[in-house]
Amino acid sequence: MTSPIPEEEFFELVAAGAEPDSASVAAPTKLKSRIYSALMVRQAAGGPLASLTRTKAGGHALCVFEELVQIAPLGERVKSLNFCRVCHARVAAEHWERAPIYWPNCPYVKFQGR
Repeated sequence: MTSPIPEEEFFELVAAGAEPDSASVAAPTKLKSRIYSALMVRQAAGGPLASLTRTKAGGHALCVFEELVQIAPLGERVKSLNFCRVCHARVAAEHWERAPIYWPNCPYVKFQGR
């Protein structure tokens, strides 16, 4: 009986066999948003996320809501929550192709091409 290929190795093999096609179309923004949300939920299920303080110290930008939480006098445990789960920008981006969201440094806005 053969053992299954580790997930990371499987995706590396798939990526190696794929050639970029100049005529290919970008994925819809709703799909990008849903995939990002699913990845964030999966990552949070494995343990706490990096705190917003640590994320900002690492040179990553925070959205306006994350900035507010990051400067609030809260513990690092609270600052490690996935705030995108309760953000209206996530909901809008997952349901509308051209969602009317404009928050700076929001990943969902980036998916919208703004």
